[in-house]
Amino acid sequence: MKALVFIIAVSWYQMLSGQATFIVDSLPENHDYKKDIYMSGDFEGWSGGNKDYKLTKTNKHYHITIPKLKETISFKFTLGSWDVAECDLNGNPVENRMHTFSTKLDTIHIKIVNWADGTSKINRSTASKNVHVFAEHFKMPQLDRERKISVYLPPNYETFTKKYPVLYMQDGQNVFDVATSYAGEWEADETLNKLSKEKGLNLIVVAIDHGNQKRISEYSPWSNPEYGEAEGDAYLEFIVNTLKPEIDKTFRTKKTAKNTAIMGSSMGGLISYYAGLKYPNVFAKVGVFSPVFWYADEIYSYTEKHAHVKHVKIYFLVGGKEAEGEVEDVEKMVNIMKNNKFPENNLYIKVVPNGTHSESFWKTEFENAILWLFN
Repeated sequence: MKALVFIIAVSWYQMLSGQATFIVDSLPENHDYKKDIYMSGDFEGWSGGNKDYKLTKTNKHYHITIPKLKETISFKFTLGSWDVAECDLNGNPVENRMHTFSTKLDTIHIKIVNWADGTSKINRSTASKNVHVFAEHFKMPQLDRERKISVYLPPNYETFTKKYPVLYMQDGQNVFDVATSYAGEWEADETLNKLSKEKGLNLIVVAIDHGNQKRISEYSPWSNPEYGEAEGDAYLEFIVNTLKPEIDKTFRTKKTAKNTAIMGSSMGGLISYYAGLKYPNVFAKVGVFSPVFWYADEIYSYTEKHAHVKHVKIYFLVGGKEAEGEVEDVEKMVNIMKNNKFPENNLYIKVVPNGTHSESFWKTEFENAILWLFN
């Protein structure tokens, strides 16, 4: 009876406000109701624990009401960070949830079957043997914090003495290993091992873990009044002035810009794109997957001023089933670049009609991006 009264009250609130309510009314048997649940998605930068999207708890139900920020949103639930996110019964990451707003009375019932919180059964590591932890706590002096850095070395690295191009990737937890991911992995190591064998294409990959609650700020070139201050410039200074010199000193790398790439998705796509324009003499190859250009309108005017670089190659990927406006945002950016004399031969835009804002989409397109950028 209490649950019925609660749902009726929620529906009445929706009629007044025109907002959608998500009700988590099925949770794992061992769920600790003293803990808070957060909703995180493309509508807030995939922060993992934004206080503005903490669910309200009523008895043994959690609920949150959000406005129709976009036609379609992608999202997941966490216990405050990506260290503790919803997963399947075996502890494996689950696909992003999606919701398309259709009426003013949307009520969505959510079932969470498990939490990846250390008590869940997490799959064994899927990282290839040529993936190594470069540092568990690599110092970031520009941000006064530390970060885990992982490195993929080509299969023939130990048998040859030649030097290799380098790719820097954001959201390192999701690049190589399902055991560390919160949304599935890109399988970058398996793909590159295959390309090494079949096409003789070999490169080093440096995967930088994101900073959990700091993820949005570190991947933000400009402050956002809703989501907080920007630390994107300091983050890129860390990569350019601290991490890259150490990687170049430790491994046999080709240090020039034409042999150095940067890649990311979502907020990671935004900061990677910005890096290519701000540091064209460091990164001459850029992979931009599902960028959230809506987060910072300043990126358009910044592009107009910096699109004249002649030697940078940029690969854009976006899915037709992502949030409303993301395809149009990428197309708008490409047009700005062309109109400001960015070489069209150095631009590649791929729109996949069924593509979603997810690792499962990005991993299927990783090979094509690598082949185009490094060919």
